[in-house]
Amino acid sequence: MNTHELIKELKFKAIRSSGAGGQHVNKVSSKIELTFDVVNSKELSENQKEVLFKKLATRLTKENVLLLFSDESRSQHRNKELAIKRFLEIITQGLKRPKIRRATKPSRGSIRKKVENKKRQASKKILRKKPSLE
Repeated sequence: MNTHELIKELKFKAIRSSGAGGQHVNKVSSKIELTFDVVNSKELSENQKEVLFKKLATRLTKENVLLLFSDESRSQHRNKELAIKRFLEIITQGLKRPKIRRATKPSRGSIRKKVENKKRQASKKILRKKPSLE
């Protein structure tokens, strides 16, 4: 996956940021809306697209478009950088293959230690009991 080509497929839209900010806030559009069309991406293979559909199902719209917003900074350029960074993290995490779990069994030594510890604990508890009158 070539990140530079992937970034070229992104669409950006600058919108007015919400919240407090005084007089200046109504004049500037510093919030960035990033859209990425997963279906029409030329950089991703069909297999990668299927994996992303499964892993990012909750983040995609009905048209299979990934939407990200960034309004952390007061600068439009900084928000754009942050949105791209977050987008790349999401895509790389989505395409990461999980490690295959191999079933293992405990070693003989660990089993022996466990049994010895259980016996030690049991003997402690037996010694706490009241002695029988027999």
